[in-house]
Amino acid sequence: MKTSQDQLSRISKTLIFSEPFYGIFLIGLQKQFTESCATAGVGKHGIGMRLVVNPTFFMGLSELHQQGLLKHELLHIAFGHIILADRYSNKKLFNIAADIEINQYIDKDMLPEGGLTRFSFPGIFLPEKAGTKVYYDLLNKECDGKGGSCNSELGKLLEDMDGNSQYDHKEWEEITDLPEAEKKLVQKQYEHQMKQTAEEIQKKCGTIPGELAEIIERLFTIEPPKFNWKQYLKRFINNASKVYTKKIRRKDNKRYAGNPGLKIKHKNHVLVGVDTSGSVSSEELVEFMHELSHMHKTGNQITVAQFDTQLTDVSLFDPKKNWEIKGRGGTCFQPVVDHYNDPKNKYSGFICLTDGEASSPENCPKNALWVHSSKAYEVNQDLPGIKIQLN
Repeated sequence: MKTSQDQLSRISKTLIFSEPFYGIFLIGLQKQFTESCATAGVGKHGIGMRLVVNPTFFMGLSELHQQGLLKHELLHIAFGHIILADRYSNKKLFNIAADIEINQYIDKDMLPEGGLTRFSFPGIFLPEKAGTKVYYDLLNKECDGKGGSCNSELGKLLEDMDGNSQYDHKEWEEITDLPEAEKKLVQKQYEHQMKQTAEEIQKKCGTIPGELAEIIERLFTIEPPKFNWKQYLKRFINNASKVYTKKIRRKDNKRYAGNPGLKIKHKNHVLVGVDTSGSVSSEELVEFMHELSHMHKTGNQITVAQFDTQLTDVSLFDPKKNWEIKGRGGTCFQPVVDHYNDPKNKYSGFICLTDGEASSPENCPKNALWVHSSKAYEVNQDLPGIKIQLN
């Protein structure tokens, strides 16, 4: 028997052929299937987003409507509606306005029953592709500017939204209720995911959907790094690079004429400690993520070690990965320094992204680079090695 997970996977593959951007973007999202969601929605996963689907509702739709439903949720993410929602006083009207905006980019045959369009409210003129804010203002004007007594169809819909309705977008609250800095962290993550999708599409000579072209173009206007990582890491690696040798069986290989039987390989593998203690704000973590992305673009292999009073996660940096913050306790640099010094770990150098609020560790590498966030109260001068502050 086909499950909802199997069917969603099937629809993802269908979209890859018909609308590649949406298909690839969909595959990259975390998914959750639960009956607690009325239809489908978008919630929080780590510092990113997840797609939430009601399996019973989903399996009750035709394949065409399933495609429309999933595209609908992806458009909410792409247009930034989840992040923008709390800027509007009347959340119900915003939900309606946002649905009207994105449903214009979904074929009418793909819209499930009840999908809102510009023509859902006779008597209210809603211009084509005018944007969520314009639709919100026009709908709000019909409700005396207070969301009060409205056009009959609009008023009835607003009443129906008091329960677990398909128009409620209740899952958004997991993100809209976050502090502003944490919302920025979520926004950075999904924007990065959209960029990765766009790059993959362009490599395969595909096209970006017209409705997303301006959004994608804006994402590629990259904020420059706050530090010249390419220049620094080049010098850093030259000074700190470790050389490893490996014996080979063939003694007469011309590639190793100077030292037959010995292969020499330079590995530029940098350990970046990321301070995830409670004193580091979400805004600072966004800053750290931004700098990590630029470090990665230098071509060096980057391992990220998250820590507070202990190592909480050690993994290779992957810009496509949904980076989940682990830690938020006190701060101690010693565990991450000990990890660097462990003979089993063959790193070329050590960088630490921090607010600097901890005592100096022992046995620290001489050429360690301590990168203090722009919000750090002061640079911790007791730390051994090089100390800078992002600004």
